[in-house]
Amino acid sequence: MEGDGSDSLVTIKNIERELICPACKELFTHPLILPCQHSICHKCVKELLLMLDDSFNDVGSDNSNQSSPRLRLPSPSMDKIDRISRPGWKRNSLTPRTTTFPCPGCEHDVDLGERGINGLFRNFTLETIVERYRQAARAATAIMCDLCKPPPQESTKSCMDCSASYCNECFKIYHPWGTVKAQHEYVGPTTNFRPKILMCPEHETERINMYCELCRRPVCHLCKLGGTHSNHRVTTMSSAYKTLKEKLSKDIDYLIGKESQVKSQISELNLLMKETECNGERAKEEAITHFEKLFEILEERKSSVLKAIDASKKLRLDKFQTQMEEYQGLLENNGLVGYAQEVLKETDQSCFVQTAKQLHLRIQKATESLKSFRPAAQTSFEDYVVNTSKQTELLGELSFFSSGIDVPEINEEQSKVYNNALINWHHPEKDKADSYVLEYRKINRDEEMLSWNEIEVCGTSKVISDLESNCNYAFRVRAYKGSICSLCSRELILHTPPAPVFSFLFDEKCGYNNEHLLLNLKRNHVESRAGFNLLLAAERIQVGYYTSLDYIIGDVGITKGKHFWAFRVEPYSYLVKVGVASSDKLQEWLRTPRDTVSPRYEQDSGHDSGSEDTCFDSSQPFTLVTIGMKKFFIPKSPTSSNEPENRVLPMPTSIGVFLDYDKGKVGFYDMDHMKCLYERQVDCSHTMYPAFALMGSGGIQLEEPITAKYLEYQETM
Repeated sequence: MEGDGSDSLVTIKNIERELICPACKELFTHPLILPCQHSICHKCVKELLLMLDDSFNDVGSDNSNQSSPRLRLPSPSMDKIDRISRPGWKRNSLTPRTTTFPCPGCEHDVDLGERGINGLFRNFTLETIVERYRQAARAATAIMCDLCKPPPQESTKSCMDCSASYCNECFKIYHPWGTVKAQHEYVGPTTNFRPKILMCPEHETERINMYCELCRRPVCHLCKLGGTHSNHRVTTMSSAYKTLKEKLSKDIDYLIGKESQVKSQISELNLLMKETECNGERAKEEAITHFEKLFEILEERKSSVLKAIDASKKLRLDKFQTQMEEYQGLLENNGLVGYAQEVLKETDQSCFVQTAKQLHLRIQKATESLKSFRPAAQTSFEDYVVNTSKQTELLGELSFFSSGIDVPEINEEQSKVYNNALINWHHPEKDKADSYVLEYRKINRDEEMLSWNEIEVCGTSKVISDLESNCNYAFRVRAYKGSICSLCSRELILHTPPAPVFSFLFDEKCGYNNEHLLLNLKRNHVESRAGFNLLLAAERIQVGYYTSLDYIIGDVGITKGKHFWAFRVEPYSYLVKVGVASSDKLQEWLRTPRDTVSPRYEQDSGHDSGSEDTCFDSSQPFTLVTIGMKKFFIPKSPTSSNEPENRVLPMPTSIGVFLDYDKGKVGFYDMDHMKCLYERQVDCSHTMYPAFALMGSGGIQLEEPITAKYLEYQETM
């Protein structure tokens, strides 16, 4: 439907939000139609594919050189963007080109197929509307000639065949009479140049002449004959044009006919907004009144308690003052002693008795005070400590009379932090809550609280990424049902690992003993079996044979930076050694026979265990700690007690290893509390590898990185 010029201008100015790309939030530039029928800028599609491809290749990139977690994907350079649109482009032979990404408009995954961007249609209609909007917005802003020498003149026409704008003089020069260019199609000045004929993206020499009703996209006759649309129902382009135009016109007429109804509903919504505003303010005032009453009660109780403390303090100080004055008087009795000594010189008995009786009473009183010193009052105010535990708990549960929705509680056992944070919570009224809001914030070392970050969640769990290393984070959640919001849950404090998570798998080639060790297909779990081979070896025990360790290492080495990884040792494990080792030390271990007849041989130290204490402080190219029988053994050191009970700890559920390659330091952590159990220097002059060793029955499970897929797996479990 068309109206007059003013109506068209008003319409164009009012449709700006329909012309905004959902990815870049700017006006569309060369929009492409995705399989889900949403449009997105050509450049934005390239950037999304490139970012996702980088993210795919960086699944294990935390193992390289990062000293802090990546907060966001970097903006790709233009040459990389250009490469991604070329057919057959690949980053390397092992990494396939990424063709699937979430649509920014509907958030559903769209697959571009083998042709990638080249298989998408350009939305020329939307492009034309955007151009009209730009012209209406800039009004008097002129389009300049593309061929003029500086300064350019204002263009008077644009050539659709040349895709350029010209002033009158330049147009005559570049489109002379009697030449082929004189037959070019020209229009008024524009920056929107579109092809005259829409060609098929899959068959570039064929024009579009049909419409696939199943895929809802234009196709050519080759697509129907032998392409992907051969079994689909198609119709002629003219028929599709007529049908869709009629449907769109009817829908527009319906909306225009309902204009008065829409305006009435808008007015009703405005009234509801005002009513909500008033009711909200009234509810705030009532809440403030209730809290002020509580404040008054607290102030009254505070005044009463402080008065009682002050009264007791004054009474005790008065008693101490009186007692101190009495003892001060003893110092002044030095004259009394001298006077008594003079009285003793009196030889007349009658005169002496007359004076000495009163003097004796005074001296006897002073003597008794010295024999039994006891403070006149107590200094402790233990009886005046205010007990607010019950009141604090009640205030913590302070809520509305009936909000219609209970407070969710975070499940501490199922919530954890590794490369990301996984937060799980349960809600007594789970089916009655529409959604949840998870809040989190970093707690600085000086206990300073930063502002809360909020994420809306539909389920009862969420993965939080981009957390800083070695920091405390607070998490809490609240539930929503319609417009009603519950109070926040109690906060959960989690400490992030001291360094970015290092991703690796067990190496099934280097030193792997498949006779003693069993590695799963994912290469993230290894099991040691004390089987028949071990029994045969045990026959040699009468000649001093000792069972050796079976080593297995990570498939990725470390050459710089700070890194952290975690694993779980199976509770039934007899003896497991874990830590780090350099490449040259591993070659020594894996190439030389590990059977030894010396009962003093200790593989944890790499030398005779009798000299372990004397050489402990020397930097070694490896460090391994012993775990087994549900215990964690702290290695001996000159500064720690050699008593076994002081070096044996309960085995943590999950154990973390922190390697600072640049400083040559390795630490072992209890993952449940992110607490360092043991730390020492290590020689990092060569490439370092995560190293593991098992003896007898045992098993090691590498901690899986927390991702969205990990969350889906947990929910299915």
